[in-house]
Amino acid sequence: MTVTGTGELGSAPGPGGQALAKASSDAEPLLRLRGISKHFGAVQALFGVDLDLPAGQVTALCGDNGAGKSVLTKTIAGIHPPDHGEMLWEGKPVHIRSPRDAASLGIETVYQDLALAENLDIVQNMFLGRERLNRFMLNEDSMERAAAETLAGLHVTTVRSIRQPVSTLSGGQRQSVAVAKAVMWNSKLVLLDEPTAALGVAQTRMVLDLIKRLKDHGLAVMVISHNLNDIFEVADRIAVLHLGRMVAQDRVSAFDRQSAVDFMTTGGSAREVGTSGSSLGRN
Repeated sequence: MTVTGTGELGSAPGPGGQALAKASSDAEPLLRLRGISKHFGAVQALFGVDLDLPAGQVTALCGDNGAGKSVLTKTIAGIHPPDHGEMLWEGKPVHIRSPRDAASLGIETVYQDLALAENLDIVQNMFLGRERLNRFMLNEDSMERAAAETLAGLHVTTVRSIRQPVSTLSGGQRQSVAVAKAVMWNSKLVLLDEPTAALGVAQTRMVLDLIKRLKDHGLAVMVISHNLNDIFEVADRIAVLHLGRMVAQDRVSAFDRQSAVDFMTTGGSAREVGTSGSSLGRN
């Protein structure tokens, strides 16, 4: 299937202040997957999956339960190395065999459970396992400044104090802290697993605005979601998995809600939407 990019994005300072390159419609995707397959014993979870994740764009990964979304996400994150296929990072072949390999490239994942320690404060959570030291002591001042700058760069302004325990935060605030934690380590690709699940209307709005800001900062974002309203609001591109196979991948304008549901539930659609020129597949 042909994947067509969107328009050009101007460079913008990232959350940590760094200048980020422009992403154009003909640029090499930040991450390109080709023929990715994965099995667990006799169970084949992924069948020759192709996926492009361009910088400066939000790609929504959709699919019904059991479609392979979590396996594909964990493959990119280095938890489940692929059995077959190729990964290209900025046009060069790479082997992602562990989360450390993914992090070294600039790939960070925010899972649905957020992996935050409720008894620790925001700064402690953002630097958990990556604490800064001054000789043999924690460099609290440096960590506080970095945490505050990252949160400010993402316009996360609703927290009372960066020293308040995570247990006192709302669901939307916790999601914001988890995302800020992911992007402060020179990340280039952020994977978000059901970021608005179980959130209220106001908290969902906070998280969707945050996703848009990640894109504006030039990051590639992959959002795994069942919520089509959220997908059509923030996504530039949609990729649909069905029973471990990539059945559709195109600009969001090539889909409507019904065609997206068709692909998710049956693996094909007879509807013709948009004028992208891509072949979305037909029943």
